[in-house]
Amino acid sequence: MKLLGIDDAGRGPVLGPMVLAGIIANPQDETILKSWNAKDSKLLSPLQRKTIADKIRPQFIHYIVTSSPKQIDESSNLNYLEAIKTAQIINHLTKDIQEKTTAIIDCPSVNIESWTRDVQKLLEKPENIILQCEHKADANHPIVSAASILAKEKREEEMGKLRQTFKIDFGSGYPADPKTKKFILENFNNKEYSSIIRFSWSTVKKLIQAKTSPQKKLF
Repeated sequence: MKLLGIDDAGRGPVLGPMVLAGIIANPQDETILKSWNAKDSKLLSPLQRKTIADKIRPQFIHYIVTSSPKQIDESSNLNYLEAIKTAQIINHLTKDIQEKTTAIIDCPSVNIESWTRDVQKLLEKPENIILQCEHKADANHPIVSAASILAKEKREEEMGKLRQTFKIDFGSGYPADPKTKKFILENFNNKEYSSIIRFSWSTVKKLIQAKTSPQKKLF
């Protein structure tokens, strides 16, 4: 039996990619992850997160996929897009494995059963995969915590590349960040930055609408 953990990072921001990471290991390897203090990435400082990620990468087989803002905007449903990416990770990490694999996934949907079925339909070897989709899996399973850490590190790496490429400080990319709001208001119609903005997000739509109605309070 193999154990596979999957989690996302960057689901909520209005800028940049969403990232999903998966790690496959033997069940007993969770002891190693615990000894490294692997936990939900939101509970770790950037330095702690990087230190643990640097230990995980060379020792555990992992796979990371990203969804660009354009992919997110063009998807019919973010939960289904995440189901597609989740299945992609499972299929990749188990393609050469014949034994049963338990895939523990931090479920993004309030309807766990329905979302589990969506993932199940996309699996190449469903007979070999035991899906265990849960809320707060990143807090309850070290293998998912480790995936959470890799996903967050990749998301931060990608955001760093964008800042370097465009030579601009757009903040954290989260909708409540004043810097992010200011960036969107000043650049939503600038084609140079169109690839990093999630135009389908209600926050972005409201900011653009407010921009055309100056009497409305923007911040």
